[in-house]
Amino acid sequence: MESNPAVALFLAIGLIVAASRIGGTIARRFHQPRVLGELIIGVILGPTLIDVLHQSVFHGVELQETIKLFAELGVLLLMFIVGLEVNMGELMKVGRVGVIAGFAGAFAPVLLTLPLVLLFQYAWQPALFAGVTLAATSVSISAQVLLELGVLRTKVGNALLATALIDDIVAILLVSLTVAITGTDSSAASVDFGSLLSIIVTMALYLVGAFLLAWFILPKVINWLSTRPSLAQSYGIPAFALIALLLFGWSAEELGGMAAITGAFLAGVGFSRAKERVRHDIETALSGIAYTFLVPIFFVDVGLQTDLSTFPLSALPLALLLLVVAVASKIGGCGLGGRLGGFANGDALRLGVCMISRGEVGLIIASLGIGVGVFRADDPLFASLFLVILVSTLITPPLVRAIFKGEQTHEAGRADHRAG
Repeated sequence: MESNPAVALFLAIGLIVAASRIGGTIARRFHQPRVLGELIIGVILGPTLIDVLHQSVFHGVELQETIKLFAELGVLLLMFIVGLEVNMGELMKVGRVGVIAGFAGAFAPVLLTLPLVLLFQYAWQPALFAGVTLAATSVSISAQVLLELGVLRTKVGNALLATALIDDIVAILLVSLTVAITGTDSSAASVDFGSLLSIIVTMALYLVGAFLLAWFILPKVINWLSTRPSLAQSYGIPAFALIALLLFGWSAEELGGMAAITGAFLAGVGFSRAKERVRHDIETALSGIAYTFLVPIFFVDVGLQTDLSTFPLSALPLALLLLVVAVASKIGGCGLGGRLGGFANGDALRLGVCMISRGEVGLIIASLGIGVGVFRADDPLFASLFLVILVSTLITPPLVRAIFKGEQTHEAGRADHRAG
């Protein structure tokens, strides 16, 4: 009797989701973000140790590609929710610091990582993608610590949110451009600048058009739908938001030549302008799908694709140097940006430290590198980046607590940030 692939998939997804919850819970017990536990569980379940997807219980059914498709859906939902949480009012309060520090914090890792990776005899495409991977930051991890300390709504806390928003927007645009110019041929030695100009123009036109559509049309449509009981009931509002984010994700890649996550992010930004009740309904419904099902699959899948057992010791110097660059570029880039924006030295340093963690955004970009053929899952460079993301995620909470020592307020300790 032939094995039913669907039944094997049920077992695999059940194991992955259960393991991700266990890993996330253990991580929270040690005051670490859930994503760290999910990553480590992925490594344990992957070819590094157990290689669970190739165990006999699955009767030889190949599940890796199907799991990856679920993971990509999780990425879209995650970036949509990031966009949904954009607060333009908070951004404007510290706009000068956010813009300067955000741009500096995004470009500094690229400028420092690119020549470093080239020194290790890699082509410019993976070197550039490595820099773009480290350009990202994970605001959720530092925000969770600041929330626990009761300083999230201070000047530095607001600056962190604004800077991270600008940083992530720049990083998403950089990865979209990088995907477009590298394509799937990582062996090409040069860039056709005519084609590059065409790519930039196409991306710019798409960004303008998609942003205007998301900013002005989506909130009006969703607000109107909310006044129609026959359309709003039975999860009609979240369903419309889900349709929109999927279509925006498709259009970003097919029409704009950009990463699909860019379109999902723009859709989220558009829906962030909907009425409070409508936005709450969307966030509640889609967060339930994302954080209980698809997003954990994404984080575990990153570990499933990474085989650290084949990591050569000869690549350890690259990993250590990348870690130094990852930490220094954020502290230096965002800290200097904060100083130029008007912050005192202490607040600028705090802002830089808060931006160290790469977390889920870095993982999203790194996994895109595998998807377009710039990295291989067994590539020492990808394994090095994975280690840097893990370590930067691990060291950020204690560093943030240390740099804010004595700054706690009476509001500390209660709220639990969803992504943490």
